[in-house]
Amino acid sequence: MSKKDKLLKRFLSAPADFSYDELVRLMKGFGYDESQAGKTSGSAVSFIHFGTRHIIKLHKPHPNPVLKGYQIKDVIDELKRKEIIK
Repeated sequence: MSKKDKLLKRFLSAPADFSYDELVRLMKGFGYDESQAGKTSGSAVSFIHFGTRHIIKLHKPHPNPVLKGYQIKDVIDELKRKEIIK
């Protein structure tokens, strides 16, 4: 099993300690780039798919870098909707 597969399996289990950095690595593996729209974006970030221009928006967790359960669920739902994961 590759590192990407292990990370995806971990992500799909919705662990309570999944970090934002892990999400960035996972999304890059699916062809998404992280984007923060300028200085006024605050904690709002977008992941934009290079080929399809599909956008997934969320707030970067702070001060703790661990994602909330609803954030993991929202990203999973979007990736399933676009048939990137099953």
